[in-house]
Amino acid sequence: MDFTKTKDLDLKEKKQIFDLWNKEYPRNLEYENFQQFEDYLKELKDQNHILVLDKNERIIGWYFDFIREDERWFAAILKSEFHGHKIGTALIELAKKDRSRLNGWVITSNEYLKSNGTAYRSPLGFYLKNGFIIHEEMRLETDKISAIKISWSNSI
Repeated sequence: MDFTKTKDLDLKEKKQIFDLWNKEYPRNLEYENFQQFEDYLKELKDQNHILVLDKNERIIGWYFDFIREDERWFAAILKSEFHGHKIGTALIELAKKDRSRLNGWVITSNEYLKSNGTAYRSPLGFYLKNGFIIHEEMRLETDKISAIKISWSNSI
C-alpha cells in the first residue's frame, strides 16, 4: 500500500475515484455521470487529497478534506475488500497529522444498498474507534440519505 498526498487530482485519478465512489457509497449517492462528479469537486474550496494505491498503483482508497461554511470537512472511501486491514485507520491517522479538527457526515443506517445490491455498512463504529465524536443534534436529512455529524479535534 502506498499513501499519496496531493492538492490536485489528474483526470485518471478522478475517474478511478468516481468509480470507487459509485461502487462503495450507497447507490442513493451515485453520480449518474463523470461530469456531475467533476462539478461536485469544482465547488469545494481548499481541497486536500490522500490516495491509497495498491501495488499496481490503482486507487483503492481516497480521503479528501475541504472548507465548507468556515469548517474543515472530510470524506473517505475504501474498497470493501480492504476493510478490517487497518488501512482506513492508517489513512485517517495520516489525515489527522495535518489538521486540528475534522467534520464529516456519516450514514448511521445499514439499510442502504450499494450499486451491486449489497448492503452498505455504516462506518460510524470505525470513526468512533478512531477518536471521532457524534453530534446527536446535527442531522442531515435529505431525500437521498440520513446522516449524523461527527467530528474529531486534537484537543478532545
